[in-house]
Amino acid sequence: MGEQQEQNEKTQIEQPNPEGVESLAEETDVIELPSSLTVRELGRLLDVSPIEVMRRLISLGIMATINQQIDYDTAAIAAAEMGFETREERTEEEEIAEAEAPKMPSWRDVQDERPEDLRPRPAIVTVMGHVDHGKTSLLDAVRDTKVTEGEAGGITQHIGAYQVELQGKKITFLDTPGHEAFTAMRARGAQATDICILVVAADDGVQPQTKEAIAHARAAQVPIVVALNKIDKPEANPEVVKQQLADMDLLVEEWGGDVICVPVSAKKHVNIEELLENVLLVADVAELKANPSTTASGVVIEGRLDTARGPVATLLVQRGTLRVGDSLVVEDIYGRVRAMMDDEGQSVSEALPSQPVVVLGLGAVPEAGAAFEVVESDRAARSMASERAQARKPAAAAEPRVSLEEAFARMREAQVKELNIVLKADVQGSLEPIVSSLEKLETEGLKARILHSATGNIGESDVMLAAASSAIVIGFNVSVDAAARSVADQEGVDIKLYSVIYQLVEDVDRALQGMLEPAYEDVVTGHAEVRAVFHISKRGNVAGCYVTDGQVARNAFVRVIRDEQVLFDGRMSSLKRFTEDVKEVRSGFECGLGLEGFDDFQEGDTLEFYQKERV
Repeated sequence: MGEQQEQNEKTQIEQPNPEGVESLAEETDVIELPSSLTVRELGRLLDVSPIEVMRRLISLGIMATINQQIDYDTAAIAAAEMGFETREERTEEEEIAEAEAPKMPSWRDVQDERPEDLRPRPAIVTVMGHVDHGKTSLLDAVRDTKVTEGEAGGITQHIGAYQVELQGKKITFLDTPGHEAFTAMRARGAQATDICILVVAADDGVQPQTKEAIAHARAAQVPIVVALNKIDKPEANPEVVKQQLADMDLLVEEWGGDVICVPVSAKKHVNIEELLENVLLVADVAELKANPSTTASGVVIEGRLDTARGPVATLLVQRGTLRVGDSLVVEDIYGRVRAMMDDEGQSVSEALPSQPVVVLGLGAVPEAGAAFEVVESDRAARSMASERAQARKPAAAAEPRVSLEEAFARMREAQVKELNIVLKADVQGSLEPIVSSLEKLETEGLKARILHSATGNIGESDVMLAAASSAIVIGFNVSVDAAARSVADQEGVDIKLYSVIYQLVEDVDRALQGMLEPAYEDVVTGHAEVRAVFHISKRGNVAGCYVTDGQVARNAFVRVIRDEQVLFDGRMSSLKRFTEDVKEVRSGFECGLGLEGFDDFQEGDTLEFYQKERV
């Protein structure tokens, strides 16, 4: 009879689907992901460890913490690296609306990123470099190439980002000079920049902030184009600067390297178009593309409160097309796009990928670097913002600190091969031997990677670089600025200060060897003697005990000792006095207890109770 039933079930399974409907197994091959989720949530949906997800993201150049929000595109790429096929989650309201709507092509109908849907998009460029090397002057010169003589004096409205057009192609510039803003956005998971223009003065050469800018660009894995500024000055010496760049492992093309270097004069507008042409060349090589026909998403460039218009946000569209009337969610803020203006202050009805626009209609001022996305309705936007607001509090409380111990645990579990370090020292004479010593350290394939090293006190930019790159900050004979300490507490970055070089090197070496993992010792809290053994159905044997010394705590560990041999070492499953559950039983009293995974008690057994205390 059983064989006949099994055969019938097998026959039913093997029968073809008469209606041609996809099977459940086929449907579950594709995993649905929301438009925004944390690394932990992605691991749960893929049924893999969040550490594995973090490892995949790091291999893609994205440093994300376990509770950090990532967008669908990033999650889909990480999932694909692990062999999963994904699609963006559709809400029930969307599916109903789609079923009822007439079947005609619409930008809202396209949810999956297919190669045939991708279109070339403008490159997004950030300008960085040392103070007084001409970053702002270069941005002004680039901006002036955009306007006609009749509009000389600048564009109508400064919005933190703007586009220039050359040879029929557009380039988007983020008008936030300085690596602080660049890295502050990256620390929030916003990989907004495609290309970095590194401004170096031909008469001053590579300076501390130049080195910092190089470190920030490399940490973000962004291609660098060098703008050798101030070549019109008589004391300019481009060859010396190129040598200094080569010492920083930036070898320019004329020296046989792959870094484009363009001599320019921002004040006299020399070679500005040549610089932009080379930016277009780098963009062409990168083949930057996006899908303009899907739901819009992107990143916040700036946010401010206007006394007349309310919250105003500058948004950079990274995917899809943003339109007036769309419902927006920015982290836990929601609203509807009531009006949009481009970088010239002109009203526009839509914004394509890589286009910056000013948006009115959000309920509050968003933070720079926050991700935004379009949802199907105001109701859905309100619900999503409310859920995120509730989730942010516990998530923020659970955010782990980037400490030596935590860094090593991540390295071992996620198989990361490098411990990222931001190093500051008092003088160059101290810096060089420390860097040399740390670079020589290697344990089981793990090694220290110096993201950035410089002299001077630990500043806010050092902490932001560490936060964006999951690094630790190490200082030698230096102090920590108040602003840097505040940011470190906020971002959970560990700062280690030393005055002896060998102690600094030893601590990093111990981190690589795992010697900084928390150490515990067993502290015995009491003993008990088994006086009787009782059998309880469905639970097995429990021990009736008499506490001979100390006390028995419900959360204590237990060793079962018989004839001086330890038979079991584990935890209690229950502790009772008569029929009542209790938390502890003191010396001289009787109790009954059960153990997790052991019930082979005998009268006369000794139970030793202990706690693990961190030392």
